[in-house]
Amino acid sequence: MAKQISKNKISKWRYIITLTGAVFLVLFVWFLYYVIQGLPPVEELENPKPMLASNVYSIDGELIGQFFRENRVKVNIKEINKSVVNALIATEDVKFYKHWGVDVDRFIKAMVKTMLGSRQGASTITQQLAKNIYSLKDKNESSFETVVRKVREWITAVQIEKKYTKNEILEMYLNQSYFGNGAYGIEMAAKLYFNKTAKELNVPEAAVLIGLLKSSVHYDPVRKYNNALQRRNLIISRLYETEFITERKYKEYRLLPIKVNIEKVKSKFKSDVSPHFVEYIRQQMEKWTQARGLDLYEDGLSIYTTLDSRMQKIANSAVEKHLNPFQQDFNKFWNWDRYKDLLSSLIVKFAKETPEYKKAKNNNEKQRVLANLKTNPSFIAEVKRIATNIEVGFVAMDVKTGEIRAMIGGRENNAGLGLNHTTQIKRQPGSSFKPIIYLTAINNGLYPAYPILNAPFSYKGWSPRNFEGDTGGYTTLREALKKSKNIISARLIYEGYVDLKEVGKNAKAMGIKSTLDLVPAISLGTGEVSPLELLNVYQTIANKGIHIEPISILKIEDKSGILLEAFNTASNEAISEETAYIITDMLGTVINEGTAAGARSRFNFRRPAGGKTGTTQDYADAWFMGFTPQIAAGVWVGFDDRRITFTGSYGQGGRAAMPIWAIFMHDIYESLELPMEEFKKPANGNVIYIDFCYDSIYNDGNPRVYDGTCGGGIITDIINVKDVPGSPDAHIKRNYQFMQENSEE
Repeated sequence: MAKQISKNKISKWRYIITLTGAVFLVLFVWFLYYVIQGLPPVEELENPKPMLASNVYSIDGELIGQFFRENRVKVNIKEINKSVVNALIATEDVKFYKHWGVDVDRFIKAMVKTMLGSRQGASTITQQLAKNIYSLKDKNESSFETVVRKVREWITAVQIEKKYTKNEILEMYLNQSYFGNGAYGIEMAAKLYFNKTAKELNVPEAAVLIGLLKSSVHYDPVRKYNNALQRRNLIISRLYETEFITERKYKEYRLLPIKVNIEKVKSKFKSDVSPHFVEYIRQQMEKWTQARGLDLYEDGLSIYTTLDSRMQKIANSAVEKHLNPFQQDFNKFWNWDRYKDLLSSLIVKFAKETPEYKKAKNNNEKQRVLANLKTNPSFIAEVKRIATNIEVGFVAMDVKTGEIRAMIGGRENNAGLGLNHTTQIKRQPGSSFKPIIYLTAINNGLYPAYPILNAPFSYKGWSPRNFEGDTGGYTTLREALKKSKNIISARLIYEGYVDLKEVGKNAKAMGIKSTLDLVPAISLGTGEVSPLELLNVYQTIANKGIHIEPISILKIEDKSGILLEAFNTASNEAISEETAYIITDMLGTVINEGTAAGARSRFNFRRPAGGKTGTTQDYADAWFMGFTPQIAAGVWVGFDDRRITFTGSYGQGGRAAMPIWAIFMHDIYESLELPMEEFKKPANGNVIYIDFCYDSIYNDGNPRVYDGTCGGGIITDIINVKDVPGSPDAHIKRNYQFMQENSEE
């Protein structure tokens, strides 16, 4: 009986053991399945894809901006200083070149120390790479998930070791790792902290960066200097212990202070040179990458632009030189006591944009926030400052190619913040629009010496006036454009010399994309356009009548340097070469003698140039558009809120905007040593000089070509002989025939 009971007990235990074993086997299989399911696919192991920043380059080879989720620039292992690799191996994985992905001895020792209460890491460089590349670690993982992750790391590390050489693993690791302050990869870390390439790093600098791998926050060399210094010296000592450096070097390095590029570390990468241009590029690239299934922020594209960083820096300096003192002068002039209602409106507007107001849960809370801010002195002072901050839009283009060389979108030097006042605003250009009116008249057979009566008129309640209030007598087109006479440009439309539809057609052909209200007042620049659009008009004039669509991107390459696309720009003949030359010559008079003469006298700019000032009603907007044979540049100056105006001569284009243009032009020609070029007359001989009788122009209003008999002196000016037979002036037709007959004799 006892034996039977014993046998039953044994059978029972066998059953329990078998069942338990089966359960463990099932659990083990399930565990392996669970682990394997979470492993990265084989193709990802063969082609790991780290997030790479897309880089934006200027035409002169400078890195001017980046787009990224992780701020990373990939480099080859040969481009990384050996001291970086040595510091990494000495600190993280001494047996790196000996193991096959997992250091078993180190793991066992670490486990024992952990159980004894001394926690120690045991991951090899390859395991860390697996964790970083394939995101195997979750932020809030449980103990079970930690075990699962470790097993996945081991398996993945072994697979990585099978696929790649040791140097390839090191290269991936150093390109993938995060070094704090938004810097991913050793190249960006070297630039961010030391303003060097990874190749240029020395041993102490390499030790600082490798120290950040343990904790980019705790060992931050700016915010946690002492921690960073201790960690660096620990790594230097390990370099000595592993015989990567000598004892003499060890003693020398550990006494050196850490010198980082503090300004760079304080913020993530931004485009300090041309933030608004880089944002302008980003907007274009968003559409381009989406259409091709690419990721602008991860695919490591190289974007080669038209911007010249040298010209951009000069433009930045020109804006600062002029607007800083100009702002101070305006602040003294502006008196908020005269604009109390406006200030109250602005305080409410700004208050409703604050986080406190937006987070308020109900109307009562919102009213409470509003009431507090209305009586807050510091908030009111900030509203006043922002509202009266003079804004600027500046853009420069290559005349012959349409390539944008410089762009300033506003006073705030932060990419992606605020309006781009070059491309995203539309304002009335005032008199800077007048060249389109004049060139339309020239197209219709008029010429610079043609006289128009400078007398007031009224048309359906519209009565244009000159800025100076002067009237009376005849004035030539050249003189009227030089002095920006409103009555003359208005009369060109009123008297039928210029058709409004022709104005719209010419404006569109020369680069104006905005819809213009084609009414007689457009002769004074009442239609709203962007600075870039208007500059395109002046570029067309300077380029002998050939309009070229502005271009900012030359080519795009992938992360391997393979060309994805090269860009060209569209062009068309917008106006004849003869008309372009004549209006260019007239605009030259504006700079030499007219409303923009300060460019010569005050700023000593001596190169051949043409341009036009623009001042709008109530002095709300100030403009200057101008060009040389090589560069066209335009400036808008004003305020974001149109209710804020210069209210006086401060808002004249020649005072508020032209100085920026003149400083820029003077300095680029001085520093970049651009060759001397002149505006060349058309080779076909159609543009010639003719002598007119002075009295026939200014007294009679009926121009007569000098034939040796007129009194009162002569006026010499250019004319397009091709258009003369079709001129509305019978005197010119007759006298042109006389001139031809006399020239033959």
